Amino acid sequence: MSIFSGVIVSALLTAICLAAPPAARAQTAAVGEEQPSEATWNSIKDDIFKNRPILDGSGLVLLDAPRRAEDSAVVPIGMRVNFTADDKRTLRSLTLVIDENPAPVAAAFTIGPGSGVTSISTRVRVNDYSYVRAVAELSDGQLYGVKSYVKASGGCSAPAAANADATRSMLGQMKFRSFRPEADAQPEAQIMLRHPQNSGLQMDQLTRLYVPPFFIETLKVWQGADLVLAMDGGIAISEDPNIRFDYRPNGAASFRAEAIDTSKHAFSDQWSIEKSML
Repeated sequence: MSIFSGVIVSALLTAICLAAPPAARAQTAAVGEEQPSEATWNSIKDDIFKNRPILDGSGLVLLDAPRRAEDSAVVPIGMRVNFTADDKRTLRSLTLVIDENPAPVAAAFTIGPGSGVTSISTRVRVNDYSYVRAVAELSDGQLYGVKSYVKASGGCSAPAAANADATRSMLGQMKFRSFRPEADAQPEAQIMLRHPQNSGLQMDQLTRLYVPPFFIETLKVWQGADLVLAMDGGIAISEDPNIRFDYRPNGAASFRAEAIDTSKHAFSDQWSIEKSML
């Protein structure tokens, strides 16, 4: 079962947002403490990870996030597991958590067996000054976590960047790119999907009503017949989702992706790896 609750009611999200502590609480460092508060994380981590211990992933799990976001609705995030040459473990999953967001779990990525995925990057909404966390589950069964503090505000309620009519006409359109590897690195691929990703906290400027939540719930990517990764997504994934990842070539000639949103629209496409490679 997904760790997400399915369709999120706009009124509920609004109530959560209004009830949440202001940014000033998250910025405790500004009022004399050396580090921002861990109170939110301590209150949610056991629910998200089923009371499993999370080990310090410093040096093993790498998280690339801006200290201050230029646009709180489109914050670039990169996650990577840095295996040494003699480390035989593999990556099972990556979970991206934004502590102070109304729905803290931004996305959970399940990694396909043998896919070789070690890095994933995407773009997210950050609603308040917050720790952003990457928690990796490895094949040894352990969870390893790291965090980065991001200064951003209002990302979940920011109005859509694209014209609504144009977005509807292109809903679900996908693009795919594959990148040739450099030196000893693995090749990378990128999936881009047209979708408004309505959070339920955005207001229609004409009606003054909240736009109902409408976002990608699941995205799966295959290389030939083999699953590369599967994403359970939430309201924090930015408009027009963009997922980039590395992978181990298995000899297949094509990639395929399938996405399903909260209205149960299903979108799929398939691409030749060689024709799409840059």
